[in-house]
Amino acid sequence: MVKVLVASNNAKKQRELEAVLADLGITGVEVVSLRDVAAYPEPREDGLTFEDNALIKARAGAGATGLPCVADDSGLAVTALNGMPGVLSARWSGRHGDDEANNRLLLAQMQDMGLRDAAFVSCCALVTPTGDEFTATGRWEGQLLRAPRGEGGFGYDPIFEPADTPGRSSAELAPEEKNRRSHRGAALRELAPIMARL
Repeated sequence: MVKVLVASNNAKKQRELEAVLADLGITGVEVVSLRDVAAYPEPREDGLTFEDNALIKARAGAGATGLPCVADDSGLAVTALNGMPGVLSARWSGRHGDDEANNRLLLAQMQDMGLRDAAFVSCCALVTPTGDEFTATGRWEGQLLRAPRGEGGFGYDPIFEPADTPGRSSAELAPEEKNRRSHRGAALRELAPIMARL
């Protein structure tokens, strides 16, 4: 049994990886969270891309704990805003992790825009204690809604309608369905077989 650390305080991300491993029939991997390891300094996410930031977090986790570490950096890329909020998604309104404020600001900025194409993008990085590094990127295409819908998910889920679930926001999808379709799920499915070989 190999332990793999998920470098996130978001319990939903840990459950998402566990669900991906289960769906793929991968056994022998125990997913552990930051709560299960000794605290270490949180790295500064100053990368210019999702991949940069995912690797920063995964390297820090593997280096501090001696465990293989998976981390992701993800966000919303809006076509009319030249791919922004992008890596600034979590702090678009100026306060990190204020989902409601981020959604409100983005909807206000997009109020008069006819082109509402957007995509959720996730880069997941897996770094081993010996320095091996793997990355995978997933995209989930869709469009921005004009008002929030749904109670599930987090972040921009209430204002994003995936192209493959017309009529429903990603906040209206059951967690299992979201995992099967989402950007992060796609990236994790690419990395899961590598975890199985550790």
